[in-house]
Amino acid sequence: MKTIVLVVCLAGFLPIAVGQTKAPKRITAAEAKGHVGETVMVCGTAVDTRISRYAIGDRGKPVQVDLDQPEPNPIFNFVTFAPDTHKPQEVEATYKGKQVCVTGNVSSSNVGPFIMVTEPSQIKIQADNKK
Repeated sequence: MKTIVLVVCLAGFLPIAVGQTKAPKRITAAEAKGHVGETVMVCGTAVDTRISRYAIGDRGKPVQVDLDQPEPNPIFNFVTFAPDTHKPQEVEATYKGKQVCVTGNVSSSNVGPFIMVTEPSQIKIQADNKK
């Protein structure tokens, strides 16, 4: 009887455990506007970057990276930080011109959809043949 109860309990929790390990849906930068409020992986080419003039506390200077289309009409961007306020150009050089995937919750601003990166592990540089 104890075995049956244990199996039923484990079977009931299995969907919860599996659901927590599911990878976020992979989308293009152009598709991001249709996924505001969702956690997804947005992939594209980093075509433009902008470095803020001012640092935000101990997080450093924000670096905004546009994917697939630069300003004045960006279709998606992500914001990451340069913890060393004297080296945001290194962050810029890390991504510009490369295939990048960024995972997080898509938010929207007057400029368009974006992801605010809180951990470096949210950003993955892809091999040249992956899009």
